[in-house]
Amino acid sequence: MIGGLIALAVALAGGVACVAMLDSGAPTSWYWLVVLAVVLLGWRGLETLAQIDKPRWMGALVVPGLFGVLLLWLWQVLTAGFDIPPVLLPSPAQIGRQLAANPGVLWQDFRQTFLKSVLAGFILGSAAGFIVAVLVDRSPFLQRGLLPLGSLVSAIPIVGIAPIMVMWFGFDWQSKAAVIVVMTFFPMLINTLAGLAAASDIERDLMHSYAAGYGQTLAKLRLPSALPFIFNALKINSTLALIGGIVAEFFGTPVVGLGFRISVEIGRMNVDMVWATIAVAALAGSLFYGVLALIERGLTFWHPSYRQEQS
Repeated sequence: MIGGLIALAVALAGGVACVAMLDSGAPTSWYWLVVLAVVLLGWRGLETLAQIDKPRWMGALVVPGLFGVLLLWLWQVLTAGFDIPPVLLPSPAQIGRQLAANPGVLWQDFRQTFLKSVLAGFILGSAAGFIVAVLVDRSPFLQRGLLPLGSLVSAIPIVGIAPIMVMWFGFDWQSKAAVIVVMTFFPMLINTLAGLAAASDIERDLMHSYAAGYGQTLAKLRLPSALPFIFNALKINSTLALIGGIVAEFFGTPVVGLGFRISVEIGRMNVDMVWATIAVAALAGSLFYGVLALIERGLTFWHPSYRQEQS
């Protein structure tokens, strides 16, 4: 651990020096050797820290965070060192300036896309998929009739249904939420059905020996066994919902929204603002996924995968 910290400290000092040297003129070959040395030292330090098991937050938070900082630093050095035009690839510093200069605009876009469209569509689509999965599990007719349709509908591209939803529900967030419902319904349906079938025959026979009915078996055995599958669907849907909400805004939306901002600013060749919007969407999606993962860990602590981690 001490060697890894020393390597990271040296890499940090070298990284700061590399950024400062960019203002003194065109980089030389020695400069790029220093950049390569910083990357190798940083990689070595992160490799050492990643092997530390305790405390657990070291591998879960510190190592990914430092790796992200290393990537951002390398991005900054390469774009500034090779003088890449911002219209092709802006530097992190330029993107950061846009984030600092337009917090109000980006907040309104985030509120329209994420807090309205994404959350509403995610909740409705996931809830509908879960309820229908319980009904399908109870009905052989639905198993044979609905599941093949599910495979068909899930294969429809979003660019095909988004314009139709805009025509049906208007240009506001309701049409985007409808697209997200279609995208998130069948992942939840399929995963929940797989989870409900995960309980073993021995466990079901034990519940039958206790004279448990369908409802008791469902509530006390099959749904708890299905929780890992349900959370897997929720995490998949968290990504699909954000993608669906942003792409759907390309086909019609009020003058606000992350997808609208990307479409408008790319038309103006304001690429750094486009990347700032992408950064907001990526941060929101990552936090959304992380919250679901924390809830999953709290509710499925009994799962063998978590017990193996603790041991």
